[in-house]
Amino acid sequence: MRCHRVLTYLRIFGTTMFGVSLLVGISTAYIMGYQFFTTARNHLSFGLYGAILVVHLIIQSLFALLEHRNMRRSLETPIKLNKSLALCIAAYQEDPNYLRKCLVSVKRLTYPGIKVIMVIDGNSEDDMYMMEIFKEVMGRDKAATYVWRSNFHQRGPGETDESYAESVQHISRLVLNNKCVCIMQKWGGKREVMYTPFKALGRSVDYVQVCDSDTMLDPASSVEMVKVLEEDPMVGGVGGDVQILNKYESWISFLSSVRYWMAFNIERACQSYFGCVQCISGPLGMYRNSLLHEFLEDWYNQTFMGSHCSFGDDRHLTNRVLSLGYATKYTARSKCLTETPITYLRWLNQQTRWSKSYFREWLYNSMWFHKHHLWMTYEAVITGFFPFFLIATAIQLFYQGRLWNILLFLLIVQAVALIKSSFASCLRGNIVMVFMSFYSVLYMSSLLPAKMFAIATINKSGWGTSGRKTIVVNFIGLIPISVWFTILFIGIIYTIILQTRKPFPDSEKIVLIIGAVVYASYWVILLTLYTVLINKCGKRKKETHYDMVLDV
Repeated sequence: MRCHRVLTYLRIFGTTMFGVSLLVGISTAYIMGYQFFTTARNHLSFGLYGAILVVHLIIQSLFALLEHRNMRRSLETPIKLNKSLALCIAAYQEDPNYLRKCLVSVKRLTYPGIKVIMVIDGNSEDDMYMMEIFKEVMGRDKAATYVWRSNFHQRGPGETDESYAESVQHISRLVLNNKCVCIMQKWGGKREVMYTPFKALGRSVDYVQVCDSDTMLDPASSVEMVKVLEEDPMVGGVGGDVQILNKYESWISFLSSVRYWMAFNIERACQSYFGCVQCISGPLGMYRNSLLHEFLEDWYNQTFMGSHCSFGDDRHLTNRVLSLGYATKYTARSKCLTETPITYLRWLNQQTRWSKSYFREWLYNSMWFHKHHLWMTYEAVITGFFPFFLIATAIQLFYQGRLWNILLFLLIVQAVALIKSSFASCLRGNIVMVFMSFYSVLYMSSLLPAKMFAIATINKSGWGTSGRKTIVVNFIGLIPISVWFTILFIGIIYTIILQTRKPFPDSEKIVLIIGAVVYASYWVILLTLYTVLINKCGKRKKETHYDMVLDV
């Protein structure tokens, strides 16, 4: 026992020193600005910090490839599908069309004997349509339904101690004795909606799968995730490949679709190789129920800075699994399609909410670095501090008083994005991934300031993106964007003023013209390809009826 405790302390010390040393090393490389080579008049240079980022991208891609190879090998592993499984669907003001598609896909799941529980966040007349759709799709003779005036943590109006206790027991009996259950309950947020089926199920099933009401599941999605859990008893949770259902509805949804593929099939695939996927997404995830009930109450009652947490449910659920020392995995063989925002403002609100949960969970996650591979510590440091280095770089270059520095910054951002997207195109075998380079502009202009705003407002709670039937009218997310653009615009004006006050060398003019032509040509070519390949093809695909065919 004492040896185990000493070993734990040594691991904590070792991972802490590794993380601190890594951060100090990267910061030193950035601040010192050591250059491997530089051209005359500093038109081009390549430094140590840039080399670190390049090496990171190469290593990440390599391990992602190795994990995809492992996924293909898992096809040869036979398993028995004799474990009990419950699918929990969270619904809130869902678009009727998306909800119907979700439930139709659920009916087609190939896992034998799966139990389906849909919980609706709201019990008013306006929410009743979701329960009606559930009964229509799942079968009125098979669906057990209940409109609950309360939830597990809040009593409804007129609810007495006796009636409340009776309703709690009724919920448990309903869930345990039926295969298809739909519950409408008092509004309490997504975490409350997820808690209800977890609590009502108790330890009656082996595995619990989570799903959102705007998600279409591939028929084999449950089977493939069960395979991962069955192969290794030390894997506590697994997520699948989440793709975009409405990717051709707008440029925002299209860019989200290519970003999703990169995030899951490169970033999370790499994490999966080391057994430390840091977020099992809500649309498609599965957990060992025995583990779930070890931390269910702690997960629900999570607080941060004195306030109850009501967002980042999936990321914290994943972190709780990691905190017990269990691995978390990703499998590209389990797939789903999910809805994503099609308007800029709703997308911005979504990303701000996700960024809040990322930074909050980063702090929680750091307490368990010592229980997992060093890659978990390494990637947390790299990805956690990268936005701050990027902001510092942008401000520095925009205020150095040299137009070429600004143009070079824009060129490098697009060049790196083009290299990453080209690699993704090769890995996926689809040229469409080249458009991932567009996402870099969205990242620099919107996501970067949104991350800073998320840190500043990290204690504010809410669903974030609202229901699909509700139009988002919250414009507060535009404040950090406006501040960011103002800072950069002032930098451009400052640089122009400085450049006009001193002689402008001919060599500088030539370099500026060449750089501007290259940058403009890049955008002309990519925008033309987007118009021809995506706009036109996308319109044709939207007109065609797709049942449950996933893009690969």
